[in-house]
Formats: sequence, C-alpha cells, structure tokens
Amino acid sequence: MAERPLMKLTTTVLDAPSAEDLAAFYERLLGWTRREKEHDWVLLAPPEGGHWLAFQDEPAYVRPVWPAGPGDQQMSVHLDIKVDDLEAAVEYAVSVGATLPDFQPQDDVRVLLDPDGHPFCFYL
Repeated sequence: MAERPLMKLTTTVLDAPSAEDLAAFYERLLGWTRREKEHDWVLLAPPEGGHWLAFQDEPAYVRPVWPAGPGDQQMSVHLDIKVDDLEAAVEYAVSVGATLPDFQPQDDVRVLLDPDGHPFCFYL
C-alpha cells in the first residue's frame, strides 16, 4: 500500500435548488460570513476559523424525507451543531426558517430541517 499523503477535510458541501437561498439561511442560523460566491456556489466560514460549509446549485435536487421510509429519498449527510441552550436554539432556528419535525429520536437532541429539507441536529 502506498504511503498516505497529507489530507485535511476543509469543507462540507450541501446540494440545493438554490445555493444562494440555502447559504442565506445558514448565514442567519450560524452567523457565519461568505468567503466565496459564484453563480452556483457559495462558501461560508465561521469567524473563529475552522471547517467551512458550502452550497452548490443542483437542478435535479430531491428533498430528503425525515424520517425516511421505504422508497423515500434518504438523507445522505446531516450537520451536528453544539448549542448551549437547546430550547432557545430551536426557537431561534425556527424563527430564521428551519422546521421542527414531530419525530425526535432522542430527548437531548433536536432534529430540525433546513428550508431544503437537509436535517441538522442541535445537541448540548
């Protein structure tokens, strides 16, 4: 086996019908700033540095179903976001455009959906 070269995970990319619209939601939710913007691509970065979040237009995007059943579009990735107040974080997220599904698999975690249906979790 060849020697592993240096690798660093820098960015998670979410497909969306509109990269611009989904990036705007996450800007409001996280308070992050835009680092790059192209016609079909937006990159957000946290002010303190670290892992970036990007969004790209995908004309064939199919909204995932939460919770998914047989034959439903499955989520392929979700974001875990640490918060200091679960109830306040959920209230804020809903106020900026997230939805809180009825199905919640854990008492100490809240699964929410962004405007395009990508699940994300708040945890303490």
